[in-house]
This record gives sequence, C-alpha cells and structure tokens, in this order.
Amino acid sequence: MKRCVKTLLAAIISGCVCITSVSAVGGELDTDSNGAVNSLDMAAMRRNPEDLNGDGEIDESDFSLLADFILGRDTAYPIDESAILEPKGTIHYGEGTFYGGGYEGGCAMLDPISKDDYWVVAMNLADYNNAQLAGAYIEVTGELGTINMLVTDLLPEGAKGDLDLYTDAFPLIAPVEKGRVPVSWRIIPLDSAENAPISFKFKEGSSEFWCGVQVRNHRYPVTKLEYLNDEGEYVELPRRHYNFFESDEMGAGPFTFRITDIYGQVIVDRDIPLVPDQVTPGHVQFPE
Repeated sequence: MKRCVKTLLAAIISGCVCITSVSAVGGELDTDSNGAVNSLDMAAMRRNPEDLNGDGEIDESDFSLLADFILGRDTAYPIDESAILEPKGTIHYGEGTFYGGGYEGGCAMLDPISKDDYWVVAMNLADYNNAQLAGAYIEVTGELGTINMLVTDLLPEGAKGDLDLYTDAFPLIAPVEKGRVPVSWRIIPLDSAENAPISFKFKEGSSEFWCGVQVRNHRYPVTKLEYLNDEGEYVELPRRHYNFFESDEMGAGPFTFRITDIYGQVIVDRDIPLVPDQVTPGHVQFPE
C-alpha cells in the first residue's frame, strides 16, 4: 500500500444538540453548508425546503431523511440488488505478467496518476467489463507477497482473472525471470476515498449540448451513473469503454447525480457544476 492516509475522527457534542460530521450519507444533508449535519440544518431546511431524496417533490419524507440522520438512524439509500456484481471480498484467480504502461494514456483515462501514490495494473477484458472496474483498487497476491494496485488500463488478450502489472511492481509479488505467474486478487476500498468525497471529471469539449463525465475517487468501482432531469426523473447514462458516461441531453448543469457501485450501494451528489477538463470534488462517498 503506497498511499498512507491518516484517519481523522471527530465527534462534537454541545448541550442537547448532536453535531455529526459530514459523512458518506450525510454530505448532501448539510443544508447550511457549515461542514456538519445537525439541528441547524433542520432550521435551514424549514426556511428553504429542498428535495433531498431526489423524488421530484418536496414533502415530509425529505425532512424525515434529515431528521433520521441527525438522530443517528439508518439513512442509507436502499441497495440496488440489480447492480450487484459479486459479494465483497470475492477472490479472483488468474495469471500475472508485467508491462511499462498505465500511468499515462491508460484505457481508463485516469491521468494524471502519481507514481508516488499508486502501483497501477491493466485488467483483462472480461473483468474490466466495459470500464466497470476502471479505477478499482485491488489487492494482488503472488508467491513473494501482496501489493495494492489501481486499475488504469486494459489487457485485451488476457483471460478472465489475468492482470498485467506495472514493471516495477511485478518483482514485489514474483521473481521477474518467471515472466508469467499465478496470481489472486480481490477488490478493496480505495484508500484515498477514506477521508475524501468522490469527484467528477467532465471530458474536454463538454457543453450544454454534449457532455462526457467520469466519476473518480470512488471507494468501490462504479456500475451506474444517473442524472436528475428537469422532470425530476433519474436517467441512466451510457458508459463508454474509455470510462466516460456520455449524453447530449443533460443540459448546462449544475447536476444532481445518483451513483451506484458494484455492491449495489447508492449515493446522490448534488450541485455539480459543468467544468470541462477539470476534476471537481463532490460531496459524498460510498460507505464501507
């Protein structure tokens, strides 16, 4: 694990008012934008009602969503069982090789990636699955050890389970002279997502007439991206193999996105501006 991320936990209690740090579910509930979700947000919500649950209406369920979070009740969006790829911790088996690419120009189009932060790996066509595992963080094990790697590229000729590791990473899991070795791997939470929200990158040339958007810094791989249209309905965006979701109907923004990961976990992020060719931080993150 190359990136070292320190865990920051904060709990603030003042009188009878419970103050909860903005988290995976609560980021969108911070209606007064002060970095915490508490009773002040309920007051702000009463003054300026918002459609928090994204159903196209402002009603009592929106206030209930905020109240449940403040009181510590479960507020996670329902699991989308149709989106589940596999159980968490599923182990895959294949063969590992090595190559010198992946940091620039990888099929997942996640440039720029720092060599100080991650080892990178290319994944076989079947498991990559039309960019479904683009940006996945995986734990790779060989005869000499285990390392964590970011999926940034495609291995078209590989069989299911196969990986093509970055040249400098391969010696950490197997002797270089072997060239091709048995490996196992499993998807793990992205470490940089531990204390940071997801982010979005709009493709160069994006406008109100056509738009390509990519989700980054997701704790687990993303399987579905939807935007909220003017009629209050979520519309799924088609995904290209180069890891951008594209549409000519989204308009100029700002956007409300509903994002689903490969475990069916759902989050909603709001007020995302259309800024082409730039990474824009969101406000929420997938739960563990």
